[in-house]
Order: sequence, then structure tokens, then C-alpha cells
Amino acid sequence: MPNENHMPTNCIIVDDEPMARDVVRRYVHMIPALKLIGEFGNAIEATMFLQDQSVDLIFLDIRMPQLSGVEFVRSLRNMPKIIFTTAHKDYAHEGFELDVTDYLLKPIRFDRFLKAVNKALPPKQQELETHGITNGEKIEPAISFIYLRAERKMKKVSLDDIIYIESDRDYVKVYTENGFIITRQTIASVEAMLSESQFVRIHRSYIVSVSKLKSFTTETVEIGNKELPIGKLYRNNFLKLQSN
Repeated sequence: MPNENHMPTNCIIVDDEPMARDVVRRYVHMIPALKLIGEFGNAIEATMFLQDQSVDLIFLDIRMPQLSGVEFVRSLRNMPKIIFTTAHKDYAHEGFELDVTDYLLKPIRFDRFLKAVNKALPPKQQELETHGITNGEKIEPAISFIYLRAERKMKKVSLDDIIYIESDRDYVKVYTENGFIITRQTIASVEAMLSESQFVRIHRSYIVSVSKLKSFTTETVEIGNKELPIGKLYRNNFLKLQSN
């Protein structure tokens, strides 16, 4: 680990899913105490990198082809801090048997990510300001856009342009001011990339932009030219947020 005179903590990301790497990369960039020095789509590439470079912290997926995250950790001679990032909670016990710093279940929210990072930082770096923490007052990190994989490329989407998001089985439709984008991923993975102050989940199939809401009842919301249902599991949280 680096010394404690506020030197940044060097980190890498190892995950075979581009969208998952995108989320972690944006979170890392929100924390000045972290310095991203590499990202890899598999553990073999990361192994080659570590032959010539030393790192302080690895954000590591567990379930990857060729060499799993668990196998990768066991192969390390000098193990840095490890934060597992995975969509499979069944692997949690393996992570803690390896004495990793933390275990993050996808989709990863920023507040949970920050808590894990603080465990990995040297004491004098813990609780340092992020882009969303200033003078001890916590505000939400400024996120202005996300990337969505569509039509075999990564499309940049401004959060201000998003009206609402709809889940359609294995796909998600993101409705914007300029039409819609279809991406093959879960609505939960998209939700994890969004700002909680700008978007709210109202149904297992819908996320809406708070600023685009025209009206609402206890059963539905009117947004754009659509009326969307509010699910029972999400009703109390939605109504509570609107009353604040």
C-alpha cells in the first residue's frame, strides 16, 4: 500500500463485462484517493500486467472465463487489497475465506462502493472528500451521462435527456428526448448507473426521471406522453420521495 501522506491508491479493474467495468470506472473517478492505472477483460491479462506493475487495490469479478477471480487471487504472490464485484451472491463465502477487503453484489450502488473503498484505503485516506463530499457535507456525485451498449457500440446518453426506462425481458428500452435506445441488459444494472436524485424506480419494469414527471397519483405517473403504473413494492418509497 502507498504511504499515508495522501498519495493516491493505485487500482485496476478486472471484469469480463464491459458495462460492469464502465460502472466501476466511473465510480473510481469520483474518488480522488483512487488512481485507475489499468482495466482488463480477463484475469490472464491482469496477471501479465502485474508482472511489471504493482497495484494497491483490485476490483475483481469472480465469474470469468479461463481463470476465475478466485483462482486469480490464489495465484497472486503479493496480494493487494481485493474488492470482489459479482452478480452471484453464492460466491460470498469464497471471497471471505480468501480474506478479501469486501464483496460487492451487482448492480453496485455508489454509497456501497464508497464504503468498500474506505475499508481498503490507509487510515489517513479514509473518508477523504469525493466529488460528492465537500467540507464534511455529503452531496450526490455529479454524474451527467452513462454509456449503453447498443448496435454493437457504446452509446453516450445524457441523463438530462432520459425520460423513462422500461424493462422488456432480457432487454431495456431507454426513452429519451430523441427517441429510444434498446440495450441487452437488466433494468437493475442500468439503475445502478443512475443518479438517485434524478431517477426513481416506480415498478419492476419502470424507472422514471424525476424532473420529467408531469403528475402522479398513488397508482400511476404521467411522464412524457405516457401513463405508467406504480408497483406496490415501490409505492411507499416513491410517494415518500415526492413528499420531501
